[in-house]
Amino acid sequence: MISIILAVLASCQKEYTPKPRGYFRIDFPEKSYHQLDQDLPYSFEIADYSQARPSSAAIADSGWMTISTPANKTDLHLSYAQLNDDLNKRMEESRRLAYDHSIKADAIEERVFVNPDRNVYGTIYYIEGNAASPIQFYLTDSTRHFLRGALYIREIPNIDSIRPVIDFLRPDIIHLIETTSWN
Repeated sequence: MISIILAVLASCQKEYTPKPRGYFRIDFPEKSYHQLDQDLPYSFEIADYSQARPSSAAIADSGWMTISTPANKTDLHLSYAQLNDDLNKRMEESRRLAYDHSIKADAIEERVFVNPDRNVYGTIYYIEGNAASPIQFYLTDSTRHFLRGALYIREIPNIDSIRPVIDFLRPDIIHLIETTSWN
């Protein structure tokens, strides 16, 4: 009996250790895609759970749009420009905009994209770390069209909590890039 009382008293002296902060579980829908059906100088397929709308930016030209995934609080901002012997300038501007995130980024990986069947070429920037825009890209046919995209998540960029969303949306962005064609 005395040993039971001593065991109980000894267990009462243990310090309380709080549990570490956790993150909500995110359930993702099954992936399926449909053709974007709008009067634009380009076309591609987007995820069925995404919504396309014209860009609300004050400087937006025709061809600018935002593809939102409301359940994940993300926006893929697309800007389009007709090339006028300014391909190098636009490519360098896209590169600069991606590397502006290097202050918060742990690394920036560049991948070249080439689809000669559709006459689409470009570069994809994967920005690792607590950057505001984890994926950016540009696509062009090198003579007439230039399309730039940047993914933004409407949350504080804490990579531990947004990593699942980025990993879920990355194949959707790659699918959009791979299905892009010029009209």
